[in-house]
Amino acid sequence: MYAEPARGQDGQSGGAAEDPQRDRTGLTLVVDLDGTLLRSDMLYESFWTAFGRDWTVALTAMRALTQGRAALKQRLAETARLETATLPFDREVLAYIRAWREKGGRTALVTASDQSLADAIAGHLGVFDEVHGSDGTRNLKGKAKAAFLADRFGAAQYVYMGDSSADLPVWEQAARAVTVNASQRLRSEAEAIAPEVEHLTTKPVTLRPYVKALRPHQWLKNILVFLPMLAGHQFDPVTVFLAMSAFVAYSLVASSVYVVNDMTDLNADRAHPRKKRRPFASGAVPLSHGMIMAPALFLAGAAVSLAVSPVFLAVVCGYFVLTTAYSLNLKRKMVIDICTLAGLYSMRIVAGAVATGIPLSVWLLAFAIFFFLALAAVKRQAELVDSARRGTLHARGRGYNVGDLPIITMIAIAAGYVSVLVLVLYVDSPDVSDLYNAPYMLWGIGAVLLFWITRTIMIAHRGQMHDDPLVFAARDRVSQLCVLLCLGFAVIGAL
Repeated sequence: MYAEPARGQDGQSGGAAEDPQRDRTGLTLVVDLDGTLLRSDMLYESFWTAFGRDWTVALTAMRALTQGRAALKQRLAETARLETATLPFDREVLAYIRAWREKGGRTALVTASDQSLADAIAGHLGVFDEVHGSDGTRNLKGKAKAAFLADRFGAAQYVYMGDSSADLPVWEQAARAVTVNASQRLRSEAEAIAPEVEHLTTKPVTLRPYVKALRPHQWLKNILVFLPMLAGHQFDPVTVFLAMSAFVAYSLVASSVYVVNDMTDLNADRAHPRKKRRPFASGAVPLSHGMIMAPALFLAGAAVSLAVSPVFLAVVCGYFVLTTAYSLNLKRKMVIDICTLAGLYSMRIVAGAVATGIPLSVWLLAFAIFFFLALAAVKRQAELVDSARRGTLHARGRGYNVGDLPIITMIAIAAGYVSVLVLVLYVDSPDVSDLYNAPYMLWGIGAVLLFWITRTIMIAHRGQMHDDPLVFAARDRVSQLCVLLCLGFAVIGAL
């Protein structure tokens, strides 16, 4: 945590810079919740957590909003089932509050979030002497909060810690203003109206979490749009350009869905040892920003898709609908989830064929369905192994329990081996002789895939698999060698 000198209205450093938490007899430290104590916003947290379980919550929220924001917050608080213990609290702000209490000062949590949520959070933290929130009728924000605090504590009888322009009326009546991660403009405004100001910076301002929220490493999957071009041996400039455009479009739309998925999966991600560090789960990126990012990414992807062809745009929209349905509901359905994942992988190949105008081989489609079913099963296998190691019976947010692990493993093995069988049958088909001068070299690809699939399942069984097998393959040296060998066999066979 970085504390900057407090300033008076004249802009000069004040005495509080020497001891920001000096004895303030009779003053209460009043702390805001959203964006201050919590690196998130409870209104958005409540909405997306509830929406992730039931999409009809959006309709309920619109009806509640007609009665005011306080009524909306109360309604969402009743349906969200937020897990208080895993919320992304700001550790430095908590340390500040505890230090204030240790010096004998009183503390209060006063927030525009619903009273029930404020009570739950205060009960979990145990650092507040009193708690006040919105009650379904009064929205405790801005001027309403300022009036409440003046009535409750008296003007200039409290120190207020906040983070947004809505807190300016409160700071104007406070004995001291404490800003948390405020912009330079907000800092200047606070300094202009408050007798004393202290600025706290608890997290750096960087674009890195925003880039991470797009999951660019997952764009690796979109390389599949190039497969029809590679399998058909068509490398003219127009085909390559169309395939590249398809890759860009799919990456933008996929990132849009990843943003929505992460916002609806907050509870499950925070309960996971690795996923809890995702930008939205950790509070590194505000949910309000995600609500802008998701439609912007989709519209950009749709624009690129339309430039390729209207038919390709239809395929991309179909992918978006299916993957959104997966994020909101289908990923919790046993067996349906892995079938959907396999279909989403295969749709990328279909999209590549549509974008480039290359007829899709039945052999390629059959291989893709079985191969990606195997990878989807490995993904679930890895999650179940991880759940077993952590002593939990169920994979969070999934339709499986640890007892299903042997069956999921068998599905992965069976589907993977069938995909290799389809490949070797393709080697003996008449289509191969038209594309390859030495078709028998493709048997080498079958042997490599047989090894890679078996090894991948074994690694997942031992709990050493990344959450996504394709991401694991991109980082694994042995997998990289397998890819090079497959490419080598294909090139030699075509020469």
